[in-house]
Amino acid sequence: MTNLQETIENTEKKSIGEIIADKVAETVGSWHFILIQSTLIVFWIIVNTIGIADIPKWDPFPFIFLNLALSFQAAYTAPIIMMSQNREEKRDREQAKADYEINKLAENEVEDIQGTLERIAMVMEKQEQKMHARLQEIHTEVINLKTSKSDKTE
Repeated sequence: MTNLQETIENTEKKSIGEIIADKVAETVGSWHFILIQSTLIVFWIIVNTIGIADIPKWDPFPFIFLNLALSFQAAYTAPIIMMSQNREEKRDREQAKADYEINKLAENEVEDIQGTLERIAMVMEKQEQKMHARLQEIHTEVINLKTSKSDKTE
């Protein structure tokens, strides 16, 4: 296995913490989460301002407990999302490095092929020149033969 393949495979192995961070980032960064959270916040505000049925008002305006809950959520999700993004950034850097190495190899192969094609073109050009010179010789011989035949017939 090449060093490049090992690097790519190593970046794909995730610890439990990385898996959790990725799942949290995936969940928190979705419309599904935003809609559910927005619905819960609206419900919270309605229950604690207007009231619904027999549900007691546990967090009256200015919703200090709601602010505490949202601050708590932000305090924990932000670093978890950053961990996921940092790992993703590291994987992207490794992938970019691998892409660069592959591109350099491809560039070297293209240069080799181009050199080979140039050598082939030079050989073909020499062959063409030899063929052209030989055709000139044959043409001259044919003209000489015709001239010598016409001289003999006269």
